Amino acid sequence: MPSTKYIFVTGGVTSSLGKGIIAASLAKLIQARGHSVTIQKFDPYINVDPGTLNPYEHGECYVTDDGAETDLDLGHYERFLNSPTSQGNNVTTGRIYYDVITKERRGEFLGKTVQVVPHITDEIKDCIYKLGKTGNYDVVITEIGGCVGDIESLPFIEAVRQARFELGPQNVVSIHLTLIPYLNAAGELKTKPTQHSVKQLLEAGIQPDILVCRSEHHLPSDLRRKIALFCNVPVNCVIEARDASTIYDVPLLMRKEKLDERVLTKLKISHKKEPNLDQWKDFLRRLKTPTSEVSITVVGKYVELQDAYKSISESFIHAGAENECKTRVTWLSSEDVTAENCEKLFSEVDGILVAPGFGERGIEGKIEAVRYARENKIPFFGICLGMQCATIEFARNVLKLKGANSTEMNPKSKYPVIDMMEDQKSITDKGGTMRLGAYDCHLTKGTKAFSTYGHVNISERHRHRYEFNNKYLKDFEEAGMIASGVNPETGLVEIVELKDHPWFVGSQFHPELKSTVLNPHPLFVRFIKAALASKKEKINS
Repeated sequence: MPSTKYIFVTGGVTSSLGKGIIAASLAKLIQARGHSVTIQKFDPYINVDPGTLNPYEHGECYVTDDGAETDLDLGHYERFLNSPTSQGNNVTTGRIYYDVITKERRGEFLGKTVQVVPHITDEIKDCIYKLGKTGNYDVVITEIGGCVGDIESLPFIEAVRQARFELGPQNVVSIHLTLIPYLNAAGELKTKPTQHSVKQLLEAGIQPDILVCRSEHHLPSDLRRKIALFCNVPVNCVIEARDASTIYDVPLLMRKEKLDERVLTKLKISHKKEPNLDQWKDFLRRLKTPTSEVSITVVGKYVELQDAYKSISESFIHAGAENECKTRVTWLSSEDVTAENCEKLFSEVDGILVAPGFGERGIEGKIEAVRYARENKIPFFGICLGMQCATIEFARNVLKLKGANSTEMNPKSKYPVIDMMEDQKSITDKGGTMRLGAYDCHLTKGTKAFSTYGHVNISERHRHRYEFNNKYLKDFEEAGMIASGVNPETGLVEIVELKDHPWFVGSQFHPELKSTVLNPHPLFVRFIKAALASKKEKINS
């Protein structure tokens, strides 16, 4: 009998019901009882990973410490559990097929005909079991992307069916998330979509143990009994999932519905000990009862879809709560920013963040936003391309290097203050080839960066091909922009900041990828603190 228990979360009726948040909330509750738990996401698309996807296609690409480019749900997992994920926590159809075909080319199948069953399903199961074995977890939660009935999801659903059989009923729980729509004209909640969804799951050979029913309204007891009767689950395993004011309410709502108790009972895991959620509740208290407020404008290229900057958005929530401050974020397309309208756009804001991105589109708008923040002493935070834009702006307007640019935008720039990393110049493939994952950074004492972190050696996550050109470092530092953090092995500039500015910091890495509920990222915390100070100074002046 395996020592690790497995939970599978599937979805039906429609996408975007919140399987990732339900999975993360359940994991948080199990963790709060003292059990070790992790979550993995199976994505049915054929891309090997989301690294080459446009953010408008799939939201942000989340990067782990070990350099995996993954689904944004892994960000939720880390933010809720306060523990890192890895390559093994996100698997796509593309990666499964790639690995199976690679094995076939090596002759590992000894001449057999390679088929979806058993070869593809066996590879999927290997990914499920491997995470439990290598991580030594008490519980592994596996979220299946998409909806039951999708053609792309069929191999994953079949693998789950087989895993349930192989592991045994005491070691597996199947949770199915569905929608209970409300028909306003009839004034009724309707269960038929859930019934049909469960029927599809049954046709695939899986009887759900627990139904989590997403709804805008309360589910009365008679409706729960109806769902239980027609879906073959106990009444107490019909769980209500009402819309919440914040995703961070969901663990407490699921605790109220006793979702964790139902799961642990079925897995034969003791749940006499109550979950310790004191820190979580304290975070929610600070989040919901702020004593102050600041306005931050984020200048980016993909602002029409906020999932494109999901980790930044959540980092503001964490940092705001840490400062007992409500952070009102305005998302502004960099293509709408010009030298002429900066005063109108930014004169009333308390802070400006220039977001990451790739490519030339909107770059000049980002540079103008940086210029305004620098000249008007507005707290500024630049991330990845945002940091690079800060150096380009400084080169053009302070060092007077006319036409200074990144070779990503202008390969023939006379002053390439941002240039492609040397080890990237011979690479032609796009997927998984950037500087990815966690790298060390050494901070200089006496700088804003050092005072923010409180120690010299840090590690942060990266996703880029271009870097600050150290050929210009001396000129920058003599003019007032210093490199306050560098990689100790390569000399790569990781953080830049201005000496004579209240808060002007740019990071080549992505701090938003390491901000969690219980450990807000210090750079975001200090940025919000600087914005609060700036607002107070405006009011008093």
